[in-house]
Amino acid sequence: MKLSLAGQVALITGGSRGIGAECVRLFREAGAKVAFNYRTARDRAEVLAAECGGREHCIAFEQELSTSKDGRALVTKSIEAFGRIDCLVVNHGIWPPHDAPIASMSDAQWQQTLGINLDSVFGLVQAAVAQMQKQGRRGDGSSGHIVLVSSTAGQRGEAFHADYAVTKGALISLTKSLSSELAGEGIHVNCVAPGWVATEMSAPAINDPVTCTKIFSTIPLGRVATPREIAGPVLFLCTPFAGFISGEIVNVNGGAVLVG
Repeated sequence: MKLSLAGQVALITGGSRGIGAECVRLFREAGAKVAFNYRTARDRAEVLAAECGGREHCIAFEQELSTSKDGRALVTKSIEAFGRIDCLVVNHGIWPPHDAPIASMSDAQWQQTLGINLDSVFGLVQAAVAQMQKQGRRGDGSSGHIVLVSSTAGQRGEAFHADYAVTKGALISLTKSLSSELAGEGIHVNCVAPGWVATEMSAPAINDPVTCTKIFSTIPLGRVATPREIAGPVLFLCTPFAGFISGEIVNVNGGAVLVG
């Protein structure tokens, strides 16, 4: 038994590293053609694209994602490359690692985090939905799948990281709103909410002995996730096995959201 996306096209944001890179690999293993973006890691992105079959099957686009216009531009590039979009995985984002009390958080940090983590998502979703509506339903009755990657911080907040938590909470609300709006058209919108994952973004915290001890104490499974453990549920939500799931927040956090 296989999770197959043969004949489909997936657009995965932030695909050059971490969770995004594992999503690129898994979606290719499932038979989908994949487009993904990177911002600065050109060499790493090109190696990954080559590993996953080259330009006929996997393309890396250099694309900043900090405005809605940026998001729409990436969707346009993907459609021009592969002719359609069946799955949109919104994985990119920033988590400023330094503590920023709300009383002293700068306007620049607040605006940058919201621009990357939220404004660009609007453009991505808007353009992808328009394309999915244009394509219509496939043989399985689905017109497409959208998976937004949120965080436990979006559900319970995160002290000194209000900017990040706000954007991830907004993605949860966006998931529910879009599901209510689009499920009747066969567009499934769901959300995966990871906890701590061993990625470059979280490395400064995980590699600090004091912070790491605090992190592990809040995770019942006693460890952080691997990127592949997040990519797996993302892939599942884009397959026919998830054909009756829409508007769901899938927690992939080792049980942490229940005890934090």
